[in-house]
Amino acid sequence: MTASGARSGGAAGTPAIRAVGLVQRYGTRRALGPLDLEVGAEEHLAVLGDNGAGKSTLLRILATLSRPAEGTLELWGREAFRHREVVRPRLGYLAHQAGLTPILTARENLTFFCRLQAVPLERVDRVLEEVGLGQDSARTPAQELSRGMQQRLALARVLVGDPELLLLDEPDASLDAGGRQLLERLLEGRAVVLATHDRPLARRLCGRALLLAGGRPLGDPWSLQVLDRAEAEENA
Repeated sequence: MTASGARSGGAAGTPAIRAVGLVQRYGTRRALGPLDLEVGAEEHLAVLGDNGAGKSTLLRILATLSRPAEGTLELWGREAFRHREVVRPRLGYLAHQAGLTPILTARENLTFFCRLQAVPLERVDRVLEEVGLGQDSARTPAQELSRGMQQRLALARVLVGDPELLLLDEPDASLDAGGRQLLERLLEGRAVVLATHDRPLARRLCGRALLLAGGRPLGDPWSLQVLDRAEAEENA
């Protein structure tokens, strides 16, 4: 597992994500798209919208967990679904569900994921420290941790493989102020697509925002400053 496109042989200037004409349907209902999107190698993009806007659907496609009904997706210049075995180790995906085994301790959870991903076990203590889980928390079953500590452990699970691209669905859920400051540090040096309802958090962590409504993008991704001005004019 590598931590940068350069170390993994990615071409200089190749975007982490390039999507063209993405559409997803559930039965006859169109849940997303059509959507074009490009995210640079260390760019942070917020995905904003109400519940049901298509944010989680988009993240599942970008994580190669859900194949789109139409369109193409490239990750680091490779066709994502044709080369899933190559691109998946380079990304980390956090869904609404933490993805933890409740009866295992924090350390045991991370050890399991290290073995699953063929990641050196030395990463366990390093990542626990990065997310602020001390020795007492590391020895505690996940089901006995507070919601905020469970979310920190979920972030540790995503980070244990040192991914280059983070796909995060409401990563700030249950985090206290210290956890949100921690989140900002954890995203540095990676490409990030972050779905959130929290505009101030998006403004602090991301340079651009994609607005979705009913699965449709409201224009190209905006700079957050442009978005702020447009909303201010609309509400004036």
